[in-house]
Amino acid sequence: MTPVRVLAVASEVYPIVKTGGLADVAGALPIALKAHGVEMRTLMPGYPDVMRLVSGTAEIRTWPDYFGGPGRLLAGSHDGLDLFVLDVPHLYARPGNPYVTTEGVDWPDNGLRFAALSRVAADIGHGLVPAFVPEIVHAHDWQAGLAPAYLHYDNRPRPATVMTIHNMAYQGKFARELIGSIGLPWSSFDVHGLEYFGGISFLKAGLQFADRITTVSPTYAREIQSDEGGMGFGGLLRQRASVLSGILNGIDTGVWNPQTDAHIAYRYGAEDLAFRAANKAVLQQQFNLDSSDEAPLLGVISRLSWQKGLDLLLEAIPTILGEGMQLALLGSGDRDLQERYQAAARANPGRIGVVIGYDEILAHLLQAGSDALIVPSRFEPCGLTQLCALRYAAIPIVSRVGGLEDTIVDIDEADSSGRDATGFKFAPVTADALAGSLRKANTAFHDKPAWRRLQRNGLATDVSWRGRAGEYAALYRNLVAARA
Repeated sequence: MTPVRVLAVASEVYPIVKTGGLADVAGALPIALKAHGVEMRTLMPGYPDVMRLVSGTAEIRTWPDYFGGPGRLLAGSHDGLDLFVLDVPHLYARPGNPYVTTEGVDWPDNGLRFAALSRVAADIGHGLVPAFVPEIVHAHDWQAGLAPAYLHYDNRPRPATVMTIHNMAYQGKFARELIGSIGLPWSSFDVHGLEYFGGISFLKAGLQFADRITTVSPTYAREIQSDEGGMGFGGLLRQRASVLSGILNGIDTGVWNPQTDAHIAYRYGAEDLAFRAANKAVLQQQFNLDSSDEAPLLGVISRLSWQKGLDLLLEAIPTILGEGMQLALLGSGDRDLQERYQAAARANPGRIGVVIGYDEILAHLLQAGSDALIVPSRFEPCGLTQLCALRYAAIPIVSRVGGLEDTIVDIDEADSSGRDATGFKFAPVTADALAGSLRKANTAFHDKPAWRRLQRNGLATDVSWRGRAGEYAALYRNLVAARA
């Protein structure tokens, strides 16, 4: 097997920095690719947590003035990941979230911050690090979207490029004037370049110039070619359909493993599912819910937003209560949704429990103790929560969109699909359709043999990166062969 060298470019990487699923993919994929002969190094910004956690750093390059201040390129590692770190303190040495201030407002210089990341990615692609000259530069989301553009406009021999879309809703839109300060020619401000409704879009740059475009599920790859799903880029993606494909995400099955998980109260596997009841009891205690094994406990781990359909779940609360179910929700986001969920918990003590924020340990316990996990998204590129739910024998109740459609087999479609049922899917994405799935799930919950079959089918589903990493490796090799 001929080795392939790939530079991944990502704005967040688990377990160092995480705000969403992008970090999980950027952290797990490089390790999974090793078995497929792919040597991947990941370039990321030098946020404070990165500088604190990355070990064995060696200085590769220094600049007295890199996008407005001194900077360094470092090589290092963390938890099995080989990393390049762009240490530019005036751009990255800031508290909290990588993208927003403590008030939740975008950093005003985000365009400059992530242009700097893409510029050094292109330079590494051109041989800035002689010990690691990549054959492919793989950019993740808008924060890395300028890397294919820089390589294109540099107008010299370059590596192949891949652009992965994790969520079309985030597009990296900035004023056209930014072009003058990030080292791209003004000719790039064009409908066939970065121009987007009078400004520029970093995501468009990646979609326009990458040799291959991937997204994180086959269904989402089809959805984003529509005018609605493409969110302004449907036409461009239809033009580039021949180089667009969907590769499902996986999860790190070492981190998410109920047989070894140190974050849950009682460990278990397919042969000892009875221990889930003990986790459920601890979860009910944590969320101040009534102690009951006969009440189906619905879990939610989500950003509270319109995209995630959490307003629809609020409308379905009368169904949850009427069916004798309980709800445990962990998440944060839209302030109005936060307040409405907290009000629902106050109005229904013992039946609804809400924790605002994110807690990794509590997220694991929710997977291990919930009878079902609800993901009612209006659109969902892939989704990782439902994959974890399958791994933990929590039955997914999901909308028929994106990766949710691709990863869950509805109880009513199992026979026709030839696959074993693993959960419940609803369409259209409305409160009424969600309520119908909740009622159906409640009926199945009280049929213990049927529920156990769903759980065991989920546990038998391969949600790892093994096969998915192989698809990326094949894509890389095809690209390299095409350029030989």
